[in-house]
Amino acid sequence: MKFVEIDNISKKFIMKGAEITVLQDISLNIKESEIIGIWGPSGAGKTTLLQIIGTLEKPSSGKIFFEGTDITDFDEDAMSKFRSDFIGFIFQFHNLLPEFTAVENVMVPLMIKGINTKESKEKSEYLLEKVGLSGRINHKPTELSGGEQQRVAVARALITSPKIVLADEPTGNLDSVTGEKVYDLMLELNREFNTSLIVATHSRKLIDKMDTVLEIVDGKIAENNFNS
Repeated sequence: MKFVEIDNISKKFIMKGAEITVLQDISLNIKESEIIGIWGPSGAGKTTLLQIIGTLEKPSSGKIFFEGTDITDFDEDAMSKFRSDFIGFIFQFHNLLPEFTAVENVMVPLMIKGINTKESKEKSEYLLEKVGLSGRINHKPTELSGGEQQRVAVARALITSPKIVLADEPTGNLDSVTGEKVYDLMLELNREFNTSLIVATHSRKLIDKMDTVLEIVDGKIAENNFNS
């Protein structure tokens, strides 16, 4: 059985009365534990593709299958539960809650799932230790560097033990040295936690470390895709 199958999806928007095609006829298979890079310039459709894989957007046409189940037309409640159970997100801008400490930010997804405070805190502290922040767990985002904030975001993405982690330009807001350290951390945790990792980026330095690379050009997968 295939893990995740994206079958001929397209995405169109209506803007000022005109139909805009953002993605067209995208098909791909995602293997368990695979690291996939989605490469392309800004505006190529990378973020939209990640949002569709992560069920934050529905395709205009086509299907998405997860472990053989068509999830394309799940209602909002079912889709929300699917995201909570199986998908972790890492964004360019970490999206941490400013009034919460690092450990509280990581705890949030577990608390939403109804996990008790003690268990949520213990697991969050463990993950923050894994990302090298054991001494910073009680600091708020404004007291952390950009790289530290993104490490908190990585821990938060992994806290529910997702099967897929989607990262949208996860190092785009960091300097090159810090960005590479954060990305190497993501690869290390990908191997340890056995998740599939899909990263949208325009950084060739990051792309060179991927298992598989898909180049998106004008909303389509380019024929000259390259593997690192």
